[in-house]
Amino acid sequence: MWRHIASNALTFLAVLLFLAGGVVIWGRSQYLSEGPLEQAICVQVERGTNLRAVSRNLEGQGAVTSGAILRIGADYMDKAQDLKAGSFLVPEGASMAEIVDIVTRGGASTCGTEIVYRIGVTAAEIQVRELDPASGRYAERAKFAPGDAETNPVYAEMRAKDDTRYRVALAEGVTSWQVVQELASLDLLEGEAEVPAEGSLAPDSYEVQPGDTLDSVIARMQGAQEAILADAWENRADDLPLETPEEALILASIIEKETGNAEERGQVASVFTNRLRADMPLQTDPTVIYGVTEGKGVLGRGLRRSELDRETPWNTYVIKGLPPTPIANPGRASIVAALNPADTDFIYFVARTLDPADGHNFAVTLDEHNRNVAAYRALEAQRNQ
Repeated sequence: MWRHIASNALTFLAVLLFLAGGVVIWGRSQYLSEGPLEQAICVQVERGTNLRAVSRNLEGQGAVTSGAILRIGADYMDKAQDLKAGSFLVPEGASMAEIVDIVTRGGASTCGTEIVYRIGVTAAEIQVRELDPASGRYAERAKFAPGDAETNPVYAEMRAKDDTRYRVALAEGVTSWQVVQELASLDLLEGEAEVPAEGSLAPDSYEVQPGDTLDSVIARMQGAQEAILADAWENRADDLPLETPEEALILASIIEKETGNAEERGQVASVFTNRLRADMPLQTDPTVIYGVTEGKGVLGRGLRRSELDRETPWNTYVIKGLPPTPIANPGRASIVAALNPADTDFIYFVARTLDPADGHNFAVTLDEHNRNVAAYRALEAQRNQ
């Protein structure tokens, strides 16, 4: 009987240890993953306050999902006692780890005026924002195309202030050529730079200072992408038809350009993974477009039949397997999806509606896919009528 009791006790202990390990892994993921903030906020840390009060403030403003996890993470990193008094800007999407670093590293931190240079897939814009002291959030003062900066009075006013902060924000799916073209046009950065390898820049938000060199900013973007790719490669699924991290980056760039619906990245990744395993052509339009533009701007029209048939290194209707380079700079989520695709048998997909954000209909068989295509063509015909 005692042997039976001891056996049950050991089993119970093993289960407890397993569950505890799972909780630790989950907590670490929560601490390091992107946060819920959709707009930057300013956090005041009063002299003599403690991390519990700060974490409650952050939780109340929607910057973190759990003040307790933030405190546990800060304790583990030996930063809980390193709070610095001041006014700190917490950018949108900041992880708990990044927030802890912000409020413990010290140094100058202003929350007054912010100029954001946004580089998007189809256009770039400059946004001027100013902190609303009452809400602790930013209010937009002006938004305009970079070419209008010289004549915009709000921009001139904010550029003249000593405490204005500057950020460059890259959207997922921009090309390296687009990034260099836009950065080179800013009156903020100095020097010149060669166009870096496609896919080597991490779409993210980067704080910059007047006088920073173009080369140094690009190097930071490249370093961030290298770290993201290395981490995703280390945690990739088994038995993928990808030999190197570089191939994963190529596939991630195709996924990035194929869907505007974040929730279906894993399914889109599964389609291309299944096609690679079956030695089928990927047959994806964004690769054809890249063969036409080589990433230098936006095509701005539909593909012609001659372009679908034209042989370029990137045309996956003509070549089998992956193209030789990425076709854009993919974000972290698309890189993770490429290396951890959903477990499906899908081989085909087509847009569900005329709005790209609505996602796609997926299919296993060609007959099913043809029905989905017919439904999409009917929507196109209805729109044209």
